[in-house]
Amino acid sequence: MLGFLTGKKNGMTQGGGIFGGEPRLYRTPQDARIYAIGDIHGCARQLRELAGNIRRDLRTDPPLRAIVVGLGDYVDRGPHSKAVIDTLLEPDLFGGLPTVYLKGNHEVFLMNFLHDPVRNGVWLNYGGRETLQSYGVTPPPKAASAEQLLCASGELADAMPQAHFDFFNSLSPSYECGDYFFAHAGVNPERPLENQCEEDLTGIRSAFLDNKKMLEKRVVHGHTPVAEAEFHPNRVNVDTGAYLTGRLTAAVFENDGYYTLTSLTPAERKISVF
Repeated sequence: MLGFLTGKKNGMTQGGGIFGGEPRLYRTPQDARIYAIGDIHGCARQLRELAGNIRRDLRTDPPLRAIVVGLGDYVDRGPHSKAVIDTLLEPDLFGGLPTVYLKGNHEVFLMNFLHDPVRNGVWLNYGGRETLQSYGVTPPPKAASAEQLLCASGELADAMPQAHFDFFNSLSPSYECGDYFFAHAGVNPERPLENQCEEDLTGIRSAFLDNKKMLEKRVVHGHTPVAEAEFHPNRVNVDTGAYLTGRLTAAVFENDGYYTLTSLTPAERKISVF
């Protein structure tokens, strides 16, 4: 079922180079619908609400073909990171649609903590404490010793199901489909899309957000919270700060149009894009 989306993972695209110019029409593959979900950050209830609205959307207006793309940052900050991963692993969560889950900087933080907790103990200050608690691990104190960090890392590894390890290890840094390029944080606008590095794809901010140039594809990202999904000529930001606002958003792209779904309401707004 994933075969109709012939794009590539791991930051690879068909073309190269950066170009300027006027906004242009962006399209998905013909009659293909893409649901791109912003940062979940441990908000399991909002994930289930949004998934229900996606399933309702599929029943109301069945597409010829569709896919769900998760933009990363499934863990940290919110209280239910473990439950979020359990939920994402449910095969019928999105009505059986194929899924592509991308890597966010918080998944990088978590895996780094498991591999080297002493050097990566700062993760605990960026939502890691909430993730430890969701797995039933008592977080170490703020001024934790190396021994305490090692102990917390070991307890997390013991508490984490193998399916969760497999999930984190399977995450891709980017994905493309039609005229759209998906990455957690964005891209380095000075590099061709085929030559992006994972550090930029998972963590870039101002150099990407401040860029006004048109790129090879329209970039769909999260990472930087906004009040509501933002649709710019060269990029789309889908991170609506679910752990702060209670609103998890999906941007939905189909042919040359788009609309949004949120965890708060199944209402949609359809408008055309450049």
